[in-house]
Amino acid sequence: MDSCSGNNLFANNLSFYLLRFVVFSNLFPFAIGDLFIFLSIAGVIIYPIYARLRKKLPWKKILLRDGEYLLWIYVWFYLAWGLNYSQKNFYQRTEIPYTAYTPENFQEFVDDYITQLNRSYTPVNSINQDLIREETVRIYNQLSDSLGVHRPPHDHPRVKTMLFTPFISMVGVTGSMGPFFCEFTLNGDLLPANYPATYAHELAHLLGITSEAEANFYAYQVCTRSQAMGIRFSGYFSVLGHVLGNAKRLLSEEEYAKLFQRIRPEIIELAKNNQAYWAAKYSPVVGAVQDWIYDLYLKGNKIESGRQNYSEVVGLLISYQEWKKMN
Repeated sequence: MDSCSGNNLFANNLSFYLLRFVVFSNLFPFAIGDLFIFLSIAGVIIYPIYARLRKKLPWKKILLRDGEYLLWIYVWFYLAWGLNYSQKNFYQRTEIPYTAYTPENFQEFVDDYITQLNRSYTPVNSINQDLIREETVRIYNQLSDSLGVHRPPHDHPRVKTMLFTPFISMVGVTGSMGPFFCEFTLNGDLLPANYPATYAHELAHLLGITSEAEANFYAYQVCTRSQAMGIRFSGYFSVLGHVLGNAKRLLSEEEYAKLFQRIRPEIIELAKNNQAYWAAKYSPVVGAVQDWIYDLYLKGNKIESGRQNYSEVVGLLISYQEWKKMN
């Protein structure tokens, strides 16, 4: 797949088919993809029991029917969404060269990041969904050609609340892209400071971005370009954990401590409260199972680093920073 700017035919076809699915799913006020997945899982489990006890069917026939259903689900998934995994990565689409970590470029990135993070801080106490949608769509349209991402198919993409929010919070998931009906959904427990960046992240998936690191990168670029203070801060805040995680690995204890001390106390407090909020909802057992399954899913679809892919956003940001200095 060529870059968005170089493959208008693909972009037009994607928008055409995506828009048809989106229009259909928008007829329903709830996430029909979540319901479909739940009913499919329930059906695959319950059907063999029903068919064996009530219909007296042989196990071979029962298992073949279950397998046939799962095969059709697999085909539907790949036709509706999975083909995106075969597209070129960010560096290939944008022709921005990959830049390896060095002590110098990492320190330069971190210094600038913390400065911008501190400057952008503002208390975020409410969620203005209309403003977030308008700003996100506007900026994705601006960035489309230069950063290798498709434009939103229309100006009013409808986000839905995850149907099973309490359970989803137990596994630590804040949003998802529903591939079967082209829906993007957000966890109903999202806090105001997390909402804009999570919205932009999941919209990136709706636009065909499969890599979690790339979705984080686009969410960061979109939100930090917004003139709305709460949205801009959400963008910087969204990668704080990834930046600190990389810093802890790459810097000495003394250097890391100095870096940490530079972050505004209000932001540190917000991050701690955020962590405590989600930890109270998280189930270690259920979460561990979900993490294992999702890691296998990512690795099975050419995301070789699995769940670690989320933190690779820092490498994308450094490469982009170095490229900008040369252009």
